[in-house]
Amino acid sequence: MPFDHNDHYHRLLLRHVPPGALTALDVGCGTGRFARKLAERGLRVEAVDASDEVVTAAGTAPGVVFRVADVTRVRLPEGRYDVITCLASLHHVPFSTVTTLRAALAPGGVLLVLGCHPEHSAADWAVSLLAVPVNAVARLAVAVWERLRGRPRPAVRAPVRPPTMPLPEIRAEAERLLPGSRVRRLLFWRHLLVFHEDAAR
Repeated sequence: MPFDHNDHYHRLLLRHVPPGALTALDVGCGTGRFARKLAERGLRVEAVDASDEVVTAAGTAPGVVFRVADVTRVRLPEGRYDVITCLASLHHVPFSTVTTLRAALAPGGVLLVLGCHPEHSAADWAVSLLAVPVNAVARLAVAVWERLRGRPRPAVRAPVRPPTMPLPEIRAEAERLLPGSRVRRLLFWRHLLVFHEDAAR
């Protein structure tokens, strides 16, 4: 069914985009849905993904440059981006990649990670149990709405890899590598990491 957990949090992520932001990097952009939303707000967006198939499927969009790139292998320009986003993509690479992303933030820039984590603690399982019925209702509602509107389901989806890093470890590594960052647990097996480039100063 077409309900997408990442899409559900687009509005939350957009609320964290700094006022006056002009440049953005979307890491693991998939077919580019969030990159397009950033561009609609007037940002110049570079959207990268390691999968040639999904970047091809993304096509083109005003204000967005899509390209195939592995963020662990490319050299990112330092101090360039006002916003860097990773939607369900950081767990595909070593968590230490955040240091490269941090260096690419412009002064006052923000790193936004909508991350995935496995169930590890009683709190994780409790939230997962809560999410299951909500998820089922949301999937059904979106499926009915999409069918009524006659919108086709996407033929290409980004590759999926199960997360392995539990939330307590993510919080500890975020505090070590991104001092001043905040990690918040969300529903639908997600968390939000927010780091402001000037937070550690």
